[in-house]
Amino acid sequence: MDIKYPVSRPSMMGAELAYVTEAVDSGWISAHGTHVRRFEETFARYNDMAHGVACSSGTAALTLALRALGIGPGDEVIVPEMTFVASAWAVTYTGATPVFVDCRDDLNIDPDLIEEKITSSTRAIMPVHVDGRRCAMDQIMDIAFEYNLRVVEDFAEAHGIMPVGDVACYSLFANKIITAGEGGVCLTDDPRLAGQMAHLRSMAFTKDRSYLHKKIGYNFRMTALQGAVALAQAERIDEILGTRKEIERRYDEGLAGIDGITLMPPRDVLWLYDLRAERREELCRHLAAEGIETRVFFKPMSQQPMYRDPVWPTLNATRFSLDGLYLPTYTDLTASDQEFIVSQVRAFYGVG
Repeated sequence: MDIKYPVSRPSMMGAELAYVTEAVDSGWISAHGTHVRRFEETFARYNDMAHGVACSSGTAALTLALRALGIGPGDEVIVPEMTFVASAWAVTYTGATPVFVDCRDDLNIDPDLIEEKITSSTRAIMPVHVDGRRCAMDQIMDIAFEYNLRVVEDFAEAHGIMPVGDVACYSLFANKIITAGEGGVCLTDDPRLAGQMAHLRSMAFTKDRSYLHKKIGYNFRMTALQGAVALAQAERIDEILGTRKEIERRYDEGLAGIDGITLMPPRDVLWLYDLRAERREELCRHLAAEGIETRVFFKPMSQQPMYRDPVWPTLNATRFSLDGLYLPTYTDLTASDQEFIVSQVRAFYGVG
C-alpha cells in the first residue's frame, strides 16, 4: 500500500536541527547535555509545574512515577480499561496489580465506578486523558483525598491539558502532539518526588557514585539528541496545538451528518482524530486503497492476555473498540489533504 496520508507524522519546522547540531558540536550527546535540562525546565514551566524529569519513554515515565511513590508488590493501582496497554504494564513492572475501571462515552475512566474498585491495598489512581479529553479530575481528586490515594496522570495523548495530580507523565513518541522520536517526561511540584525519579532513572547511583547501588534503578535516561528535539518542539507547543485545533474543526464540519459515522465528544487538545464508524473494516480498506492510513481503537485492558477477565465483553470500552477509528492527524496536514480524506469517507457512505 502506498501511504500518502499516514495516521501521524512529526512536524519538524522549528529549531530541531539547529539544537541537534548544537548537541553534536558540543560533544555531549548523552543524558548530560544541556538540552535535556532546558527541555525539562521549559516543559515544566509551560505546565505550571516546578520540576521536570525527562526519560526514555512514556512507559518509563509512568514506571518512575509509581516507583518514586513507593508503589510495589502487594499494592493496587486503579487504571482505565480504555488506554494503551503500557499504562497497565507500568503498574505491573513495579510488582503492583492494576485494577481496571470502565470508561464513559468520552472514553475516559468513569469516576462513578472508581470507589467500588478501591480496597485496603489501593495506593493510587492513574487517570488517562484519552485522545486529548480531560478526565473528570475534580471528582477523581476528591476520591483520592477521601481514600488517601496518590494520583499519577497519564498525558501521553494530551499535551497541553494542565495537570493537577501528584505526577504528570508524558510520552514523546513520534506520533504524539510534541515528540522527541522516543522519550518521556514526568512533571511534579514535589521536589522529593522529582529527586527520586531522577535518581531511579539513572541507575540509582549513590551520591558518591561508589558503584554500591542500594535499590534497583533503571537506565531510563533521555539522550541530549532527544532532548534537543524535545526542546524545539516544546517551544512550539502553542502553535502546534492551535494548528491541530483547526484540523479538528475541519474534520468536525466535513464529517457531520454522515449516516454511518458517529462523531466523538469535543477534545480539549487534539491528539488523533477519533470517530466511530459502521462497517469499520470495509471503510479502512476503502481508505487504504486511496493512500489513507487509519488505526483502530485500543482493546480494553481486561481483554489483554496478561490481564484477561471474563467481564470484557460487557464493557463500554469493548463497545468502542469494535467500531472506533482514527483518521490521519498531524500538524502539517493541510486543508486540501483533509478535504480529500473527508471526500473519501463521504464517498464510502454514499454521501455527495
